[in-house]
Amino acid sequence: MDPSSHHPNSNVSLHLSLQIPQISYASTAPELSDDRRYDFFSRVVPPDSFQAQAMVDIVKSMGWNYVSTVASEGSYGEKGVDAFMQLSREAGGICIAQSLKIPHDHKPSDFDKIIRLLLDTRYARAVILFASDEDIRGILNASKRADQVGHFLWIGSDSWGAKNSPIHQLEDAAIGAVTILPKRATISGFDAYFTSRTLENNRRNVWFAEYWEENFNCKLMSSSKKDESSRKCTGQERIGIDSKYEQEGKVQFVIDAVYSMAHALHNMQRDLCPENSGICPEMDLAGGKKLLKYIRSVSFNGSAGTSVTFNRNGDAPGRYDLFQYQLNNITGAGYRVIGQWTETLQLNIEDMQWPRGEQDIPSSVCSLPCKTGERKKVVKGMPCCWHCEPCDGYQYQHNEFTCKLCSYNMRPNANRTSCQPIPIIKLEWHSPWAVIPVFLAMLGIIATIFVMATFIRYNDTPIVRASGRELSYVLLTGIFLCYIITFLMIAKPDVGVCSFRRIFLGLGMCISYAALLTKTNRIYRIFEQGKKSVTAPRLISPTSQLAITSSLISVQLLGVLIWFGVDPPNTIIDYDEQKTINPDLARGVLKCDITDLQIICSLGYSILLMVTCTVYAIKTRGVPENFNEAKPIGFTMYTTCIVWLAFIPIFFGTAQSAEKRISKSVFLQQQELYIQTTTLTISMNLSASVALGMLYMPKVYVIIFHPELNVQKRKRSFKAVVTAATMSSRLSHKASDRPNGEAKTELCENIDPNSPAEKKKFVSYNDLVI
Repeated sequence: MDPSSHHPNSNVSLHLSLQIPQISYASTAPELSDDRRYDFFSRVVPPDSFQAQAMVDIVKSMGWNYVSTVASEGSYGEKGVDAFMQLSREAGGICIAQSLKIPHDHKPSDFDKIIRLLLDTRYARAVILFASDEDIRGILNASKRADQVGHFLWIGSDSWGAKNSPIHQLEDAAIGAVTILPKRATISGFDAYFTSRTLENNRRNVWFAEYWEENFNCKLMSSSKKDESSRKCTGQERIGIDSKYEQEGKVQFVIDAVYSMAHALHNMQRDLCPENSGICPEMDLAGGKKLLKYIRSVSFNGSAGTSVTFNRNGDAPGRYDLFQYQLNNITGAGYRVIGQWTETLQLNIEDMQWPRGEQDIPSSVCSLPCKTGERKKVVKGMPCCWHCEPCDGYQYQHNEFTCKLCSYNMRPNANRTSCQPIPIIKLEWHSPWAVIPVFLAMLGIIATIFVMATFIRYNDTPIVRASGRELSYVLLTGIFLCYIITFLMIAKPDVGVCSFRRIFLGLGMCISYAALLTKTNRIYRIFEQGKKSVTAPRLISPTSQLAITSSLISVQLLGVLIWFGVDPPNTIIDYDEQKTINPDLARGVLKCDITDLQIICSLGYSILLMVTCTVYAIKTRGVPENFNEAKPIGFTMYTTCIVWLAFIPIFFGTAQSAEKRISKSVFLQQQELYIQTTTLTISMNLSASVALGMLYMPKVYVIIFHPELNVQKRKRSFKAVVTAATMSSRLSHKASDRPNGEAKTELCENIDPNSPAEKKKFVSYNDLVI
């Protein structure tokens, strides 16, 4: 049997080269598990790699992921740390902050340097120690000198175990240290046997006399190595009575090693020599390989009651007791069992005590966990260290390492762990941007209904008849529709509302300007025809005027029908409209599937009619002011053009790209959401109000408040009307070139004295009915 050793020695190598099986009771060096080099070696104690695994499990159970290691120079310390580092890499989640080595010929300054280096990574409070008793004392002493008692969380190997020698007079620096010791038991029979041994009954042990001198500090013989000043042994001393006695911890393993060899030999003898009671020739010829087979196959209950077996590498099962050095107010400082490791960790965390009075498990981590909504950006080469980066903008935390962008209709929730739908908004009825156009539209509708009712009530009066009743009703209908579109533009979009928007958006203006264009064109043709002949132009009757107006309106309706066929009406939610930098303020806008360009195209035909009507109004500006509303129509069209010239830049100025819009404040974005709708509705309200006010309000005023003026004038022939109007037009052009009164003289000269008109200075055309 090989003696106690933490590393292979020459004796082991010699026996193995001779293929002589060995059973060790204390050798724990990890490399002895290599069955290619040490194939004939077995042991009843677990290798250091098992306690390294136990240390890894302890570190992980504490939630530590950033630790340092300190090892005594040599096979035990270096191999133990190597095993710990290898197992921690395999387990994952543990990073080594520093791996330091204590030299053989160390000085106190070497330990001070180690403490300083450990403090360079002060978040790595847990320190793995594979060191000798002397080195452990040096480390604890250095921590006291650096005033770092309680900062480090020591995890000591079995070389520390439950010994008092490494911490003698350094107890305060060892508080909270967790240590490991192979599971062992006190053999009571051995105590009784060994304490009864004397120089007389133990002569067979050649080393017993030397032990006697050391134990009782006396001298037996002249050849003794003891000093001459030592007292002479009497031989009557008693172990445990005249000296302090404590059973050596390896006694259990020595007994188990002996019994392992005995069981192997017994089983071998039973198989090879069934008929002999002792060794037979077959056993002599069996050889080391045969014996090794029987050693590896033994299985029995050892001296401590635990099973003794060997794995394929000749190692015993790993069984460790876990201790923590604690301070107790009653019993004082001492080691306390806090768990065990038998292939798996069993740790009683509630029984543990921490330095500096800490109640919770101290931390030994490189980086604190990231907050919710933050991702880890791992430091290269150090997977346990990271920087926390918030998921910003429209990103959410997909996992601990990744932020992902929410889909276009979603935004991150409050803690950025997932996405949630963006709220949907629309222009509400109670919004100031809706209240103003609605108020104007309601006033306009009331006024339009009032005018229409007045005209119907006084349908056969001269003023109503002279206004062209048929086209007046058509024009009033168009004005009414211009006001109605306000309610459709503010109503909650759906397929029905969007359909009506497409129909009535341009229809009201188209009806209005088609009627006005027909009127101005009629006036223009009448006076152009009058310059050439006295024959009335074609298509000036009310029926013809209605036909012309209807044909102009049908073009708008045809365009709307084509629009319906090419692009059926639908609702959309525009998420780019309110894409703010702060996702909490993001909104989706419920709207009809109508682009700004389509709105302008829908209004484009009406604007063309309006421009054409304005051209005719300019051409007929010289017509007497009381003839068929030529000049009121002109003023109406001039004002309307100004309104729409102001509308276009405002409307398109607020329709910006998402990139420009996202940089604006939330307030401005919300306003731009409504400005276009409000501008469009107010422009249409103003257009309708201008036409209603300039063309119809003066007539209604006369009809209601001055009925005496609403009387039938004598009818005149078309020839007389055209002649007088033409002359009046000439006078208006020549008056500026002649002295005062000459125009009037010319008028008199050109009028037949017998004509009834010569008695008048001015000609009235209100009585003309064509």
